[in-house]
Amino acid sequence: MSMKPELNKTYSANNNTGNRLYNTAQRLLEMPRVAKRGVFLTTDIVMSMVCLFFALALRYGDVANHLSPLALFLYALPPVIGLYFIGFYRGVARIFSDRVMRNVLQLFIVLIIAYEVMNFFDILTDIPRSVPILYLFLFFVWLWGSRLSIREFLERSNGGQHNRLSDKETQENVIIYGAGAAGRELFDALERSNKYRTVAFVDDNQQLAGGYLLGKKIHDAAETVKLVDSLEVSQVFLAMPSISRARRRQIIEEFAEVSVKIKQLPSLHEIAAGQVTVSTMRPVDILDVLDRQTVEPDAVLLSKNISGKNILVTGAGGSIGSELCRQIIKNKPQCLILYELSEYALYSIHQELKNQQMLNPDYSDIQIIAMIGNVTNEDKLIRVFKKYKIHTVYHAAAYKHVPIVEHNPFEGVINNSKGTYHCAYAALQAKVETFVLISTDKAVRPTNIMGASKRLAELVCQGLSQVNSKTCFSMVRFGNVLGSSGSVIPLFTKQIEQGGPITVTHPDVTRYFMTIPEAASLVIQAGAMATGGEVFVLDMGEPVKIVDLAKRMIYLTGCKLKDKNNPDGDMEIVVSGLRPGEKLYEELIIGDDNVEPTQHPLIRQAMEQSFPLMDIENMLSQLTRRSQPHDVEWLKEEFKYFVEGYHEGSAPS
Repeated sequence: MSMKPELNKTYSANNNTGNRLYNTAQRLLEMPRVAKRGVFLTTDIVMSMVCLFFALALRYGDVANHLSPLALFLYALPPVIGLYFIGFYRGVARIFSDRVMRNVLQLFIVLIIAYEVMNFFDILTDIPRSVPILYLFLFFVWLWGSRLSIREFLERSNGGQHNRLSDKETQENVIIYGAGAAGRELFDALERSNKYRTVAFVDDNQQLAGGYLLGKKIHDAAETVKLVDSLEVSQVFLAMPSISRARRRQIIEEFAEVSVKIKQLPSLHEIAAGQVTVSTMRPVDILDVLDRQTVEPDAVLLSKNISGKNILVTGAGGSIGSELCRQIIKNKPQCLILYELSEYALYSIHQELKNQQMLNPDYSDIQIIAMIGNVTNEDKLIRVFKKYKIHTVYHAAAYKHVPIVEHNPFEGVINNSKGTYHCAYAALQAKVETFVLISTDKAVRPTNIMGASKRLAELVCQGLSQVNSKTCFSMVRFGNVLGSSGSVIPLFTKQIEQGGPITVTHPDVTRYFMTIPEAASLVIQAGAMATGGEVFVLDMGEPVKIVDLAKRMIYLTGCKLKDKNNPDGDMEIVVSGLRPGEKLYEELIIGDDNVEPTQHPLIRQAMEQSFPLMDIENMLSQLTRRSQPHDVEWLKEEFKYFVEGYHEGSAPS
């Protein structure tokens, strides 16, 4: 016999009940605030009298009328008046919290003391000394229980109780990693959400293992991976805002081969002012996946070439250039010139900085000027440097995408190498104090035009440094930055969002990574240490295998890797083949024997071979003429001469 009709009747009954609850809740919520406050006040006055009546009954052992109705009313009114004055009725019942009841408890303690003092002086002759304590205890229980019930009722009915059965089926099982205060608050937030169901707590403290918190068992951290499978967990929430980055990385490593999403709470500093909610959860920082330690910046180095000075940033709208600008205004220059060829990129960073200036009075005196310009326009650069009396230049303008520059070799070299020459020479003519070139690890023994053009730009600065003592030239070389345009992390993220596949050019490709803010901070600090002609190399940590990074990102999004061992997985990694000019691995220094430490633990100094400035100028002077017939062979031969370790790439001829 089929059970379907009975199931339908049950679902229909639950559905009708849910609708009634929802409609009732809506009517209550739509009442005017004054009316709702009046209802609460009236109810609490009545219940205050009831609690006083029962307190007297408990004291005397019978339910006789020990006080007249008027006396009950007069004695029961002061606590309600006190509640009104502490703002108890100004709050919203549906977001009632423990903090409110702490205020009520403090009020009631004061009232108990007041009642007892009056009893001591025989002012309250008709109320025994134990009654105020019994009475206010009962009234406190009523206030707490009634508000909790109202909150629970509204939460259950909110969003339509009639959908709750289906919601239960679609809820995701989650584990909260951390049984501390943040974990408890997160649990409360999840309980108010129809999207998640907390199935267990996990904590590093083994003494808590086996216990229960809020009705959920606390497991030892070593059991977490097993719990993910046994409890069908889709997400793990890290509710440990004070945990170190190293420990967070260890936890993430435990899930290296498990398809589960991992999200974390913000830091203690970020959540200090507000209550934990589901919306505060965020995906784990990709830096936590990488084996990389960071160091607090040196405030003296950050401000040395910036504070009170006039600064110009070329390529100000790019990934590194824009972050340099953000950090520069924090160090309060007198003037900041944003020099950028792309109008849209220039507009974006200019508007962002102006908004920051409006929000922060400390930046109000900084002059921020947006200027469209090409770094190959030497005459304009000289005019700008002189007009604004520029002290420091951060040269971030460059074409950096290897395949694009590989197919447009002369455009890339004219912009990257000759543009650096024009910009650096203009700085020399205008007597700029400091010139910092942002370089790349691809400049070391390059196999592509882009890397070779950046090494040639370094040689330009080295050559100019040898023939002048007016401007301090230096170069800062680092690898890939997370989140920059064209970098692998945003690409993988987009491919995952689209359902895959993830494309990797070669299974053995490795790269160095650091965040954009850290790279910009280290660039500023390195430039402040320069005396002239140095190539600074940023410590990028250990190189990361790109295919391993792709796998980790797949697992962290809760998907399963699809490969020959798991053909039913969610997402596969496709090897697309090395792009023109791409290397399997990058290097940061040309020779290991010419590297020295600096005062900063993440910045090293390399003194590398350079060429006479005249030789470099002669080569650059021919670029425009050689570009007309697209003489790529000549360009490659020049690179073989000037750029140590250059291997001929596959630029089209």
